[in-house]
Amino acid sequence: MAKLISFDIDGTLEVGDPPGCVTLDMVRNARRQGFIIGSCSDRIVRNQQRIWSNAEILVEFTVLKHQLDQVKSEFDADVYYHIGDTDLDRQYAERNGFEFLLPDAAVDTFWAESQGCRI
Repeated sequence: MAKLISFDIDGTLEVGDPPGCVTLDMVRNARRQGFIIGSCSDRIVRNQQRIWSNAEILVEFTVLKHQLDQVKSEFDADVYYHIGDTDLDRQYAERNGFEFLLPDAAVDTFWAESQGCRI
């Protein structure tokens, strides 16, 4: 069963501005578990790609937040998740058939051993 996770950056990932509680090690762990991963953010695509490159994490997509529909059309998955920290994240996720999770709920769902957000 293929699963896809789209990550917002600011307020979601530890490298965001502001930092979020999803660490890059958590992202690496999701990739090792076979999730299709990438980012969908307000940051320009080149900036998103630089973040992943600097972290040495291979992602399948980097798009602007309003392009979640393109991600869904390009990748065949049984479940699509978008992890973000704003109402706009929720709006785009739900509009495009993604399950929306706030960062702390995502940590509890996917990385329970991390015991929630601490940033």
